[in-house]
Amino acid sequence: MKQIREMHSQINDLQQLNEEDGPVVLVNRFTMADEDAERFLVVWADDAAFMKRQAGFISTQLHRGVGAGTTFMNVAIWESAKALGNAFRSPAFQERAGRYPDSAVAVPQVFRKVAIAGICTA
Repeated sequence: MKQIREMHSQINDLQQLNEEDGPVVLVNRFTMADEDAERFLVVWADDAAFMKRQAGFISTQLHRGVGAGTTFMNVAIWESAKALGNAFRSPAFQERAGRYPDSAVAVPQVFRKVAIAGICTA
């Protein structure tokens, strides 16, 4: 990915990728020029297939903004932030990053489920 922006101003995406404490959800918003959307989809699918073979991967789902927009949201579940970090930092994955369109901007953040009594479980 040529451009990565932080979702949170006090922690960068690489700092989030060292913890081993349980499952995490990667939410990664992508934006790009309209003419780059099809290329993005091809590259993302190839990267998702690569990640699917990595230790700790559980699942992923790509979403596209409703309408004619070129905003996409990837939601990926991993066994731990460390497993995601190991896959992301691997030389094989890093070599792939340059294939995304120049206009593509990624905004990743790693999350953990939160329990709210009577509403949802962690």
